[in-house]
Amino acid sequence: MVSSGSGVNTSAFWERFWRTSGIQFVGLCIVAYLIYGYQPAAGASSDALGAFYGGDRLRILIAAVFSGLAILNLMWFATAIRLTLADAGVDGWGAAATASSAAVGGLFILLASINTALAYSIAASGNSTFLPAMNGFFWSCFVLSAFPRAMLIMSAAFGLWRAGLISNMLFTVGVACVVLGVLGGTTWASGGFWAPDGVYSRFILPIISLAWVVVVNQVLARTPVARTGW
Repeated sequence: MVSSGSGVNTSAFWERFWRTSGIQFVGLCIVAYLIYGYQPAAGASSDALGAFYGGDRLRILIAAVFSGLAILNLMWFATAIRLTLADAGVDGWGAAATASSAAVGGLFILLASINTALAYSIAASGNSTFLPAMNGFFWSCFVLSAFPRAMLIMSAAFGLWRAGLISNMLFTVGVACVVLGVLGGTTWASGGFWAPDGVYSRFILPIISLAWVVVVNQVLARTPVARTGW
C-alpha cells in the first residue's frame, strides 16, 4: 500500500502532474499529425479523397488514437489552468478556460470522427458525391474551431495576467495570439494563403496555438502549488 506521505499520494504531485498536460498535448498533436499525413484540400476530387482515405486507412485510424489522447490532455491542462486561477481569485477566467476547452475538444472529436468514419467504411463504399461533401464539412468545422481556440488562449492570457503570474509583455503576446486566432475564423477565401486549407489556417495558426500552450505550461510549472483538492 502507498503511504499517505509518499510523493505519488500527495495533492502537490497530482497538481504538478496535470500541469504538464500542456506539453503532452503538444507532443501528441505533433505525433498525430505526422502519422495522419496531409489532409486533402477543400474541393479535392472524389478520386483523390478515395485514394487518401482508402490507401491510408490504417494510418488514419492510428492517428485518431493519438488525437484522442491529445484531447484528453487538453482537458486536463484546462483543468490545471482553472484551478490555478481559482487559487489566485480569478476563477471567472478559469471557468472560461473550462468552457472553451470543452468546445475545442468537442470540435476536435468531431473532426477525428469524420476522418475515422471516412477511412473505416465510407470511402470503401465509393460514394463519389458524399466524400467531397464530408471533406468540405471537415474544413468548415476546422475553420470555425478557431473561435473557441482563441477563447482558450484569451482565458489563459487574461487570467494569468490578472493573477499576476505573467508579465505585461507576455500578456501582450497573448493578446496578439487571441487576435490572430480570431482571424483564423475568417479564412474563407476560395484558394491561396487565406483559404480554409491555406497556409495560415493549416500551419501558422496551429503553430501559434501550440506555442502558446507551451508558454502557459511553463508558467504553471513554476507557479507554487496551493491546491489540496486532489
